[in-house]
Amino acid sequence: MTATTPARGGGTLVGTGSLVRMMLRRDRVKLPSWILGISLFWLYYTRLVPTAYPTKADLDAIVGMMGGATGRMWTGPTYFLDNMTYETFIPAAYGGYLILVIVLMSILLIVRHTRVEEQTGRAELVRASVVGRHAPLTAALLVALIANGATAGLIAIMMIADPIFSTAGSLLFAAGCFASGLAFAGLTAAIVQVTEYSRTATSLAAGAGLGGAFLIKALGDMGHEHGTLLSWFSPMAWPQQTAPFVLDRWWPLALSVAFAVATAALGYWLAARRDVGAGLIAPRAGKARAKGWLGTPVGLAWRLERRTIMWWAIGLGVLGMSMGAFAERAVPGEMPEALLVVLGGAENITAGYLAYMGVFMASIVAVYAVLAMQGLRAEETGGRGEPVLAAAVSRWSWLGANLLVGTIGVVVIMGVAGAMTGLGAASVLGDNALIWEVTAAHLNHVPPILVVLGVAALLFGLLPRATGASWALVAYGFIVGTFGALMDLPDVAFDISPFEHPARMPLEEFELVPVAVLVAIAVGLVAAGLVAFRRRDLDVT
Repeated sequence: MTATTPARGGGTLVGTGSLVRMMLRRDRVKLPSWILGISLFWLYYTRLVPTAYPTKADLDAIVGMMGGATGRMWTGPTYFLDNMTYETFIPAAYGGYLILVIVLMSILLIVRHTRVEEQTGRAELVRASVVGRHAPLTAALLVALIANGATAGLIAIMMIADPIFSTAGSLLFAAGCFASGLAFAGLTAAIVQVTEYSRTATSLAAGAGLGGAFLIKALGDMGHEHGTLLSWFSPMAWPQQTAPFVLDRWWPLALSVAFAVATAALGYWLAARRDVGAGLIAPRAGKARAKGWLGTPVGLAWRLERRTIMWWAIGLGVLGMSMGAFAERAVPGEMPEALLVVLGGAENITAGYLAYMGVFMASIVAVYAVLAMQGLRAEETGGRGEPVLAAAVSRWSWLGANLLVGTIGVVVIMGVAGAMTGLGAASVLGDNALIWEVTAAHLNHVPPILVVLGVAALLFGLLPRATGASWALVAYGFIVGTFGALMDLPDVAFDISPFEHPARMPLEEFELVPVAVLVAIAVGLVAAGLVAFRRRDLDVT
């Protein structure tokens, strides 16, 4: 990295331009990947929906599913129900997922260029040059503005070029995505001032910030067809309240812009009241003597990961409960043929729906597995792994202990998600046996997640900078598991995905062979990762 000398003048913002160029250069691969990935994700959905629901009758068939309280929790205020067309349905039903990904990109971007820089000590080196107090935060916000602007611009161009969508509605929908990304960039700018550690900052922004906003929106939208007063207290609700292609009202986006400005201003105010590298809340001093179990590699790994596992289990437990309650609406006569194919046919639609929930949850928990390995990578690059390995702890023990805790986390999260999904289904269908059946079905999908964890472990040991490439396997498994049948993919496409091999319980009977093979593959990948990690140098840059 080559530092350039900023121009004179500018006060607390001097050097902002140089830092923006430096951040864009460092993210020259990561940011285009995010932007193109999100844009292609949206293009894919806009092309898929007309294939999955080829006629107006198919669209009308799902009104009952989308119009209920549980449906509104996922789709939002459902302004499209009175005029069900592809133009109104696609942005309303799937736009919320697009916004979630854009917001996640903004959160990770701000944390990466602010709190991570301070945690690794690079921010202190930068500030040793002629750089104003607020230049790093301003540069990070400007990069977030550029990234969100590029993403929204591509989405607008793709939608305007599609004859399904009108120009005015396309511009409003893209503007909503842009405003949402900025709103959470501003919120994250304030949150990163609170804690010293990037992992905690990310958890607060993504968990308390994004998760809390989604929960408020969901509860508000469940109360009434077009949302309630509670909906308006969530930044996630404002872009959906613009009702693109139905009402086309721009004024709710003023709330997003005002929220972004206010939270960013709060971030500047808080940044001026703390030292570089410190957070507003100082970490508590530990006890003079640690408990015996904490002195082991497994104890340390569990201490670092236990709260993450707890919050994932709570979050997916709530999600599973709501999805399980949706089982009563899984009626063949209310679903288009394409959706029935994904759920395994109309003959036993309830079992097919609950079996698909196992695959869906496995795709989400695979995200946790990758994040766990990336967290270990942060421990290494942040210099905290080096003192641990300087003690009487071997590299195999350190990595192995973290992989063991990651495996425990996968089992716990999938077990809780399965139990809560079964509880939700049992509460609406009156069959308590579903609690145990759905829990077993979810645990049956643990082995493919362990394969993902094994791939991430192998990359961590062999090519640590490429650990994030394991995201490709997660995305591939989700796409094949959800849309593979709709796209009529060849059998080899399903064979490549580890998520496709376990039996889809309770629709199918349990099969031991695929589970044993997947576990053996995961063990082999982990062993290879341990050997590779032992042979490479630590990366603390």
